[in-house]
Amino acid sequence: MENPAILPEALPRPEDDGAAAHLPGLILPALALPATDGTPVSLRDLPGRTIVYAYPRTAEPDRPPLVPDWNEIPGARGCTPQACAFRDHFAELRSLGAERVYGLSTQSTAYQREMAERLHLPFPVLSDEGLGLARALRLPTLEVAGLTLLKRLTMIVDDGRIAGVLYPVFPPDRSAAETAAWLRANPRGA
Repeated sequence: MENPAILPEALPRPEDDGAAAHLPGLILPALALPATDGTPVSLRDLPGRTIVYAYPRTAEPDRPPLVPDWNEIPGARGCTPQACAFRDHFAELRSLGAERVYGLSTQSTAYQREMAERLHLPFPVLSDEGLGLARALRLPTLEVAGLTLLKRLTMIVDDGRIAGVLYPVFPPDRSAAETAAWLRANPRGA
């Protein structure tokens, strides 16, 4: 069984299909998503700068991947390394003006809670299991094994409006560092 925290060599790079080009400037919908800390979160209502990184799904410990060719799907593999990178860069992101960080997937809150505890994430993860946010924003998705999953992207949200989007994200373990670079280049109020 592969270790989900380690990225294999030669993962296929996702292409920029333009599916996130419409997002910068959009106001988030008034929609509360359940968080792993037990609170409902409406991203639209949060003041200041918020980082939301979306990912397809994290692996279940000691379970095979969702489909045998998971590693061959561009952008699918790497959710655990991406979450760990945001954990490891959390203090830096906060020092660069991000008042909060959230993970986002279409997995259930119970599934996400196990992952957040196992990986010692210092931030909550949001569930869009009902696809309300994905549909309202027309987020890029992929279909795997009959499930609709979010494609990997990072949104920088200022006072409920999307100020920036990093898409596609590759490699996933560099996502938090690339977000920090974006924050350095785009300080709030500049």
